[in-house]
Formats: sequence, structure tokens, C-alpha cells
Amino acid sequence: MLDAPQSSPGQDTSGTAGGALSRFTVLDLTRVRSGPTCVRQLADWGAKVIKIEMPEGLDQGDPMGGPRGGPDFQNLHRNKRGLTLNLKSPEGVAILKKLAREADVVVENFRPDVKDRLGIGYEALSAENPRLIYASISGFGQDGPYAKRPGFDQIAQGMGGLMSITGLPGQGPVRVGIPIADLTAGIFAAQGILVALLEREVSGKGQWVQTSLLQAQAFMLDFQAARWLQAGEVPKQAGNNHPTSIPTGVFKTKDGHINIAATGNAIWKRFCIAVGAPEWLEDERFKDSGSRSTNRDALNALIDTKIAERTSEEWVSMLNEAGVPAGPIYSIDKMFEDPQVQHLGIAATLDDGSKAQTYVAQPMTLSRTPSRIATHPPAIGEHSADVLREIGYSEDEIADLKSRQVI
Repeated sequence: MLDAPQSSPGQDTSGTAGGALSRFTVLDLTRVRSGPTCVRQLADWGAKVIKIEMPEGLDQGDPMGGPRGGPDFQNLHRNKRGLTLNLKSPEGVAILKKLAREADVVVENFRPDVKDRLGIGYEALSAENPRLIYASISGFGQDGPYAKRPGFDQIAQGMGGLMSITGLPGQGPVRVGIPIADLTAGIFAAQGILVALLEREVSGKGQWVQTSLLQAQAFMLDFQAARWLQAGEVPKQAGNNHPTSIPTGVFKTKDGHINIAATGNAIWKRFCIAVGAPEWLEDERFKDSGSRSTNRDALNALIDTKIAERTSEEWVSMLNEAGVPAGPIYSIDKMFEDPQVQHLGIAATLDDGSKAQTYVAQPMTLSRTPSRIATHPPAIGEHSADVLREIGYSEDEIADLKSRQVI
């Protein structure tokens, strides 16, 4: 466990991505999605991640999140080394504690009671290493009336209010097309870990980072939550229409659909001129944002008639040239074909000589220490022997542990 860099930025170390976080070691006890999402944020920036799983032949639990080797699993678990460890055995727990003494971070997303039952909770591991950052992701929090409930993304979407504002008016609750509570909980946990690592440089002490799917989902309501908390408004479903910025929504063209955001008086004026309807600027129903909100349906009907006259490509080009935000609505395959998406490098292919695999890359860049996809996900227990050798186990001891399914 070191706070001084062990390698220069960008240098590959121990099969990791190298770079900004290369001095940190992370023990990954996570499964499914929220936890692996968190750890991926650290691994892609070079943290030395050891992914810990149960040995083959023992209960692996429900393989939610897609089968091993499938696209979902591959995308979540790149840039890690793999260690198998039976945490239901005293020897397995002892090995984990030995690893924790030299680690910087532990990440887990068990149900809150499981880790303490196994003897690997925050109190137990921080006693081994007071500088340890221990991050926990749960469905509803580490305590409270719902702490022991099983947590799943769609449950959090519903309880967190998101499904009540998603979909067409009157349609009934609709889930978002991605596991947004899982993903954001993982990203917030990674942010919390980084804050704790920065604070440790001052205090010299570790701490317990906690988040949950429910907390993440509630936070992600953002301005919709603020409408209730500060103005007493209960947001409703608005479909493809933006609830407060009008006109903003989906409009049918001659050959498909596009998004248009003509909010604010300046853009509204440019929009009216661009679509050849300057008379809308003189219409009392649309004179300001409040009027346009009150008469949203009438305005959208007029816009629909205009937009149907040209193709999507024509409108997107014309409106953007006029300074009016507009864009196509892609299927996922078409999104990855877009020249700007390709320019940004959102899809990154790793070819290590044995196979080529394309991954979803990080959505931000650093000028000196960029993220990097350096290794494919490990086979189960692929690096068990290597990891144990590094903490002092002999070949005979490793063979014995393997024979007894401790590893």
C-alpha cells in the first residue's frame, strides 16, 4: 500500500491499464452491475484490480448481468486480474485479510448483513488496515427499515420516482431502457472512493464509503426532485416533450423522427425563421415561454405539420446551421456509425493477439493520463497463483489451497 506513484503515467504495470491510479490496489468483491461499474471506473484509469470470485465447483450464485464471456460481462470486467477465494471458509477469509493489509480499496455490493456474517465487513478489514477505503453499494442503504431487502435496478427506478415521470402521459409507469440506478450507484461509489483517497492524503486514515441504488436514483431526479422540494410541484409523465423547456421534443419528418430543442426566446425566434413560420412570432399564444407552455399541444401540432415536409437529414442540417439544437434519433448501431461518435472514440477495440474485442470506452479524457483498455476480463481464477505468490504463499501451499477449494 503506497501513496507514491510506482510507475510513470501511461506505463503498463502488472497487466493493468497504467496511468493516473496505478499506485492503488483494489480488491473487487462485487457482482452483477452496480459494483462492477464502480470498479471499472478505477480499473480503466490504471488501478491494480484483483477480481475475487468463488472457486469453480462451488456455488457461484445467480449469474445476473449476463453469462461469463457474454457482451455484458466482458464490458464490465476488463482491466482486472482474477483470483478465486472461498470466503465461506476461515482460510479464505484469512487470505482476504492478508490482501487487505496491503490494499488501498475494497469494493463490495453484498446485502448489508452478508459481509459481517462472513467476517469481512468494514470493521473487520479496517482493523487489519486503518488506511483502507471500504466501499459498499446496496439496494437501500446499510441500515434503516429496508436495509435487508434485495435491491434491483427496476425496483429502485420505481421507488426512486423515475418510472412515474417516464413515458407518455397516461401510459402508466415505464422503466428507462438502461439500468440507470445500478450504473449511477456504481459511478457515485467510484467518486466517493476517489474523494476518500484524496482525504486520506491529509488524514492518513481510511473510511467507509456507502451508497445505494435508491439514493442514486433519487439524486438523478435532479430538477424534477427540486420541483417538488422547492415548489411543491409533483412532476408527471411528459413523454418526449421536455417538461419545462418548450418546444422541445420529438417530431416526425418525411422519413423518420428528429429531436428539436427550441427553448428560450432567442432560439425560438431562430427556429420560427428557419422553418419558414415567422408568423408564429406574432401569435399571442406563443409570445413567451409561459404562453408556449400553456398552448403546447397547439404549438406542437403546427410544428408537426412543418417538420413533416422535409427529411430528417435536411432538417438536422438546416436547423443546426440556423443555431437551433436538433439531432437524429439513432438506433444503437447507427449511433456507433456517426462520425462524431467515432471521432470521440467511444468504442475502443483491444486486440491482444489472441482475440479482438470492442468495448465501450470511458466518456471523459485526461490530457496526460488517459484511460486505457489494456486487458480482456480474466478467466475465473486466472491469476490466483500469481496473486498468492505476491503475498508470500509457496507453490506447495497454493497447491494445497487449490486441492481443498479454498482458492
